[in-house]
Order: sequence, then structure tokens, then C-alpha cells
Amino acid sequence: MTRYGYFLSSEEFSPPELLDQARRAEAAGFQGLAISDHFHPWNDEQGESSFVWSMIGALSQVTSLPVTTLVTCPTVRIHPAVNAQAAATAAVLTNGGFRFGIGSGEALNEHVLGDPWPAADQRLEMLEEAVEVMRKLFTGRQITHRGPHYTVENARLYTLPAEPVPLYVSGFGPKAAELAGRIGDGFVTMQPDAELVRAFRDGGGAGKPVVGGLKVCWDTDRQRAVKTVHRLWPNEQLPGELAQILPTPEHFEQASTLVTEEAIADAVVCGDDVDAHVGAVTAYARAGFDEVYVNQIGPDQEQFFGFYRSEVLPRLAAGR
Repeated sequence: MTRYGYFLSSEEFSPPELLDQARRAEAAGFQGLAISDHFHPWNDEQGESSFVWSMIGALSQVTSLPVTTLVTCPTVRIHPAVNAQAAATAAVLTNGGFRFGIGSGEALNEHVLGDPWPAADQRLEMLEEAVEVMRKLFTGRQITHRGPHYTVENARLYTLPAEPVPLYVSGFGPKAAELAGRIGDGFVTMQPDAELVRAFRDGGGAGKPVVGGLKVCWDTDRQRAVKTVHRLWPNEQLPGELAQILPTPEHFEQASTLVTEEAIADAVVCGDDVDAHVGAVTAYARAGFDEVYVNQIGPDQEQFFGFYRSEVLPRLAAGR
């Protein structure tokens, strides 16, 4: 049965706001938390970008819900050995309730130390080697690793959860989905695409969880909600590989001038129509997803959680 959680947007909300949302999500009946991991927001209007590992430590103290990163790039900005230590500590703090969602990343976050931004095929190679490094470290043994992209020498993790941290691999095309099936403990993708789920299952992901997420904007005025999404998250409607290759928030702002309010209205659930919200979320369940995380865009968080607690989550639980 599909589980429904809340998606914490660290690009749009401050750390205290994220902690408040986590508490509200648990009280409303959501079954888990996801959190984004960014160095920059997508645009200056979003305006935030807290350090995810600090946030996970704080979340572990204010909620009992499991936490999943959606997603971290463990290959460029932070070495996979350091990511492994951070993930292991997060799992201990959450009593084994942390899942490490990982992906090949975006230039927006990963170029900040001056490293070159590799082509897609090389990024996937780096991700596969990073997974190898992290799995070795999760054994608790001292390891040395010398590969084409990473070197680890005499490293050992001393603070470890009872079980290795699950690694959920993100992908947006068939090649990445097959890689996730082969090397991951689960699959992350953001569209309710049954074909991608099938590629993951066929690539070795049979029996492993599939995780997705979507953004909505609750408001009693649908057109006002559309304007809120258009102001804060037009980047969600940019096509192709732009999200992976544009390097700065300013570039995303420039590209997003091509996104119209009409495009937003067609693509994002806006307003307070219960059927629209339920339909958008259950599309993931129909596509074979095991977990779906919903994010509310904009300021109406209290009203959103009340709406989902009383109107949406009961219908999702009832399967209708």
C-alpha cells in the first residue's frame, strides 16, 4: 500500500519554518518526511538553502517520522566518504529511520568549488563508484579504495546504525532507472511514469521501493495559487536537461521567463479542489510508487495541513 509523506522544501523555507512544517505534517497524519538538499535555491524568489545535515539532526529531535533526502548528490561538492559518515549519523539520530536518496546532481549546487561539471554518462559513473565507497564504509570495517574518481585511505566509520543506510537512487530516464535497479535499494523519480518504474524493476529493482514527489499549491483562490507557483517555482516546468546544467539561480530566472501562468495552471494542482489533489497524488500509486511526498508551495502551510488532514489523507487511506 502506498505511503504518503510531506516534502520539506529547503529552497523556499527557513530552518525554523521547516521544523514547524515537520511537526504539522506528523500531526496531520503524513507518514514520512522528505527533504531537498541544495547549496543554492533555484531562484532568488525562493530565497533559502539550509545545510541538509544540520536540518536532519534537528528534525530527529522534533518528529518521529522517517526522513529521506530527495535528493543528495554524493559525488562532487562533498566526497562520498564524508556523505557516508553524515548518512550513518543521520540514521542513528532517527533510530534507523533515515533513507539516503542520492542522484547525479545539478551544476547549480555542485560547481560551487570550481570543479568541472561532467557530462551525464560520467556523472552516472561517479554515482556508481560513490555508492560502492559508501557501502564499503557502512560495513564498519576500515577501508581503502582507489578508483577512477575517488580515493579513500584507511577510513572507518565508528558511529553506525544497526543496519546499513538504504541508498535510494534517483533517475529521470531509462538508463538512470536501470542503474538504480542495479545499484540502489530503492528508486526516486518525480513523475508518475509507469515506464520508468518498469525499467527500474526490470533492471534489478524488483521488490524495492519506488519514491516520488510533487508540488501543489493549496489556496481558496485558484488563480492566486497559480500566481504563487509562477512566482516561486516556474523552474519546475523547464524542459529537458536544463535543471542539470544551468549553473546559477540567475540562469534559472532567465530561462523561467519562458514559463507562462497557463503552463503552470496546466501542470500543477492549484486551489482547493479535493478531487484534483487526490487525483494528482494517486497518479503515483497507479504508476507503481510505494511512497509519495507532497510539498505545499507558498505561505498557506497551516491551511494546507488542515485540508490534507481532513479532506485528502482520509481519501488516500481509503483508496478513493
